[in-house]
This record gives sequence, C-alpha cells and structure tokens, in this order.
Amino acid sequence: MALSDWIGTLGVTSLLVAFALNIAKKISPESKTYLILNIAGAALAGVSSYMIAFWPFVILESVWVIATLIALIKSSQQ
Repeated sequence: MALSDWIGTLGVTSLLVAFALNIAKKISPESKTYLILNIAGAALAGVSSYMIAFWPFVILESVWVIATLIALIKSSQQ
C-alpha cells in the first residue's frame, strides 16, 4: 500500500470508530472524544485525498475539520 493509502485508512478508521462509539451510545456527538476523533479522521482523510489529488474529498474533509473545530471550540467555552 502507498503512504496515501495508509494515511487515508487511519483517517477513515478514526471516523468509523467515532461513529461506532456514538451508535453504541458509548460517547455522545458533543463529547470531546467524538469531536477529536472526527477532526483527526477528517484531517488524515483530507491529507490522503490531497496526496492523490482527489479534490472533491479535499474540500469535503476540509469543511468537516473546520465545522468540527468550531463545535470543539464552542464546547470548550461552556
């Protein structure tokens, strides 16, 4: 596997772990753990997409990171 594949796999795994833990009611979507897993996963998936020049996913993952960072900042201020 290429480096971009490894990075993308780690990113998608992080996103899926956050999703699975949320569905299993182990963490809430407002929890810092959930938000950090989403930021890390989206960032890694975005880097991987950038490495292979797949621009639609670069944009998607960039927006995902920004939106989740905003949610994390708001949760930290409460």
